[in-house]
Amino acid sequence: MKIIVLGAGLVGAPMAFDLAKDQGFEVTVADNSAEALAKFDKHPEIKTIQKDLSDAHSVNNIVDDQDMVLSAVPGFMGFQTLKAIINAGKNVIDIAFFPEDLFVLDELAKQKNVIAISDMGVAPGMSNVLIGYADHLLDKTTKAVIYVGGLPKERVWPYEYKAVFSPIDVIEEYTRPARYIENGKLIVKPALSDPELLNFPGIGTLEAFNSDGLRSLAETIDCPNMIEKTLRYKGHIEKMAMLRDTGFFSKDPVEINGVMIRPLDFTTKLLFPKWKLKDGEEDITVMRIMVEGEKDGVSQRYTFDLFDSYNPETNIHSMARTTGYSATMALRMITKGLYTRKGVSAPEFVGKNRICVDFLLEGLAARGVVYKEDIEFLKG
Repeated sequence: MKIIVLGAGLVGAPMAFDLAKDQGFEVTVADNSAEALAKFDKHPEIKTIQKDLSDAHSVNNIVDDQDMVLSAVPGFMGFQTLKAIINAGKNVIDIAFFPEDLFVLDELAKQKNVIAISDMGVAPGMSNVLIGYADHLLDKTTKAVIYVGGLPKERVWPYEYKAVFSPIDVIEEYTRPARYIENGKLIVKPALSDPELLNFPGIGTLEAFNSDGLRSLAETIDCPNMIEKTLRYKGHIEKMAMLRDTGFFSKDPVEINGVMIRPLDFTTKLLFPKWKLKDGEEDITVMRIMVEGEKDGVSQRYTFDLFDSYNPETNIHSMARTTGYSATMALRMITKGLYTRKGVSAPEFVGKNRICVDFLLEGLAARGVVYKEDIEFLKG
């Protein structure tokens, strides 16, 4: 079976290496960057294609002779890339964090007889899967909370943050309005709002803030209280809010010495070198998911905890492992015929199938990404 990975970044490359371990897969990686593709020079079992993936026509041509696609392009080009893949009639797993509504492409995918799972990373991704799983087990779901963050193990001033995925998508977390559900109503607040402090064993105190991470969950899960919050080291919120509110993340051009420039372009030019997670730099991923509801009249709480670290043996960062392996296991899930729903699926749809959930969790655990599950019976 021919598999192509679109994007050879810090997440795309580990996904390609993971898929190449399966004897039945012929793996190709496409990217615009020769430097990104150079990491495959010593791996002749993985083919490479240097192409501009921002062009839908190029994407259509690249995937034409492939059996399945894994899209790992940056969020700003994710929607059009996914649309091009579906138009080509190819089954696809997508981890691009794009702002558009993924279900806009559902009818097209059904017409093309395509299985497409979007947002299939760690969060969104496995967070959705596990909420969908718990919701399916309960008679009534009353509350769902997600806390998640990818962090550098070594805290370096001033930002104490590094990004393994596209840094432009990180800035989206600080600027895109955060949606959550409270008492059955959709609430919209600025990102970085409602800070709270939480303690995690082995890490210490982290700060959490509102981010737009619910995405499809706000529409697909019948639950009156749902929220996702991003985790960072203490002090990060204030720094990002200062940059945002001063205008450093603005996309509206300003004139500087006769030249029109977007402040966001200037800011990213300065920030990205400081935020780039370099080879050998250790990172951690922490996530806690809590789902409460009732089963047979008894109040219950499902808790799923993830704590993952950089793997020095493989030199693969934790965020790449937790995000990328979620996607590669989902791809295998489709190739094995475990998930067959045509159209565009959100990950929580997968969560309603116990066989699929077990397959994902077992595959992740085999790669060292372990989710711990706990069930509590709550007093009424």
